[in-house]
Amino acid sequence: MSQANSSPGTGRAVLLLIAGIPLTMILAASWLWYFVVEGDLDLVGTLGTANHGTLVQPPRQLADMPFADDAGARFSWTDVEPRWTMLVVNRGSVCDRDCERRLYTTRQIHIALGKEFNRVRRVMLSDQPVGDVRVELPAVATDGVPEGAPSDLSGFIGAAHNGLLPLSATPDVVVEIASEWDENPAQWYLVDPAGWVMMRFSDDMSYKDIIKDLKFLLKNSGG
Repeated sequence: MSQANSSPGTGRAVLLLIAGIPLTMILAASWLWYFVVEGDLDLVGTLGTANHGTLVQPPRQLADMPFADDAGARFSWTDVEPRWTMLVVNRGSVCDRDCERRLYTTRQIHIALGKEFNRVRRVMLSDQPVGDVRVELPAVATDGVPEGAPSDLSGFIGAAHNGLLPLSATPDVVVEIASEWDENPAQWYLVDPAGWVMMRFSDDMSYKDIIKDLKFLLKNSGG
């Protein structure tokens, strides 16, 4: 009875309504994010937050930043697949023990994500060309540094951090991305799949708290 009484126009209207819901959600999310980025809306303050990391406000977009890969070729953030990214920043020509420990910590956190592993990547950003950066190795092999690991950054990554993407940028670009460095270099950043630097984690934070933040974000995002 209901099928007989329904008209083609009604069916088309229902289909248009269904098709329009995702578009409406995308437009609403874009509008909301614009005002958050511009600082006109304190979304976190309005809704509250249970995150343990510190939100970067306003977030910083990496899409237009000029980067170089380990071969010195120009690299754009849009060249990589959209993923959540753990970003370790280093300034100067030496990745010291704190820097090396940060690489190790993010590697272990990445592994601990389990089935969500492939939704996250790790990137190291230096303000010196990758080929000019050396790693301060410990006197003896540790869990993070295998015996005989080379001290050049590219070789070290190949030996101890397979899958980590090394990038470089000019010092002024790195300062723009990690403006908290002078105040506290002992931290690393989280970048969302759209390329926004949106959270930072200090070295003294609990390993478990960081994983809670990451799993919460992964659970509540499509990226």
